[in-house]
Amino acid sequence: MNIPGPEPCADGGVGAVAAAGGLHTYQLRLHAEYGPVVRFQLPGAETAVSVADPVLLEATAHLDKRPEQLFSFLDPLFEAGNIQVLPVDEHTPLRRLLLSVLAGRPSHERHFGRFTALATELADRWAGRAAGGEPVELQKDLTALSLRMICAYALGGEAADPDAAVAAFEEVLTEHLGRLYQVPVPGPQQAERAERAAKALAHLRAMVDRVVAAHRSDGRADRSDLIGALVEAGERPARIRDTVMMAMLAAHHTTGVAVSWTLHLLARHAEETERIGDELDRVLGDRAAPAYADLRRLTRLDMALKESMRLFPPGPYGARETTEALVVGDYEIPAGATVFYPFWAVHMNPRYWPEPGEFVPGRFTPEAVAGRPRLAYVPFGLGPRSCEGAGLAMAGAELVLAVLLKRFRFRPVPGHEVTPVERFVLWAAEDIRMIVSPRDPGPVTPGGAAPTAPAATADRDRRPAP
Repeated sequence: MNIPGPEPCADGGVGAVAAAGGLHTYQLRLHAEYGPVVRFQLPGAETAVSVADPVLLEATAHLDKRPEQLFSFLDPLFEAGNIQVLPVDEHTPLRRLLLSVLAGRPSHERHFGRFTALATELADRWAGRAAGGEPVELQKDLTALSLRMICAYALGGEAADPDAAVAAFEEVLTEHLGRLYQVPVPGPQQAERAERAAKALAHLRAMVDRVVAAHRSDGRADRSDLIGALVEAGERPARIRDTVMMAMLAAHHTTGVAVSWTLHLLARHAEETERIGDELDRVLGDRAAPAYADLRRLTRLDMALKESMRLFPPGPYGARETTEALVVGDYEIPAGATVFYPFWAVHMNPRYWPEPGEFVPGRFTPEAVAGRPRLAYVPFGLGPRSCEGAGLAMAGAELVLAVLLKRFRFRPVPGHEVTPVERFVLWAAEDIRMIVSPRDPGPVTPGGAAPTAPAATADRDRRPAP
């Protein structure tokens, strides 16, 4: 059976994507019109098929090859080959190593104190703005915070100048990711930007080299530390530098954005915010920040974060390439095709998410989760190329949310419109501006029992998510 989809265009699909406002919204329209499996044009792919049904996605979950052309914009960031498209024989052992570090509790706990200090520093700055009535820009501040956190994680305590690392990485991202969304105009300004980015990239690589040298000189090889684990595994210097760059890229464009969207939604759902505030008071008592062990007790906070990432997945799509013909439902996808994962369309599938545009954290009670296909919720991707740092990202996001929601109330700036746009991640076009004010917690019981999450139907807020 032929896969349904729009008629091909001479421009390779560029115009249709642009007219929709980006690839993520284009996918929503395609699946609404043509169903769960859609053939479409994608710049950089000769044949592209998008799958938005979680049951049908199971047939693609084994795919372990990324389409090289779609990820070629990242080539300049890597020295030993683009990590995003490594062949299976190289990717599998590297993934196993990364999971042993990034997904492990010892690694999370070792860095949790530093993460807490960084989150508290941001809260202190916001307290100053609140006192002066000055709004905060969530995405700007929170993505900077997440980058500081991953710098601390990836480089340890030995980064001589973490602020310089943050500034250098921002310079690199501005240059290389900017090429995705604008056509470079040759001239002195472009040359100057490229030169600045090259110097910034060299600075980051030299910083990583100094940390690696410190590990080797004193014989340290702590497997709860990213660079330590890579050194112990005998990875060559270029691959270590590339892996650190990849970790910084992934973390900078997930955690900060996820926290921003969660605060955006909670500011518009007062009852849910109160539930989370009550939970924080019960679990934390008079403490301003959670310990790592407290996170598992913050069930309401966890559900709100997950529901936010359903509505606004930080990375709105993924892609794999078939190495042989693949049957998906009633259709056969040919070898060499790009299989497109439209995470946003999957998360908005009304068959598995009734009234999908509503913000309903109760969708993530254990009972509700058990009643859905496992791939109905895929904010970190799926299969052997899914995000190795998912556990670390969730722990970091929950920590930051706990610190901020324990201390502040958030109110949208009147008249400020929040519009999701595609900028490698699902971004807000003009940031998310908030007025913050001190929160007065109610009576608390320090170290109290963990709260019981209400049933999925008990907390439905019928106001649509913006």
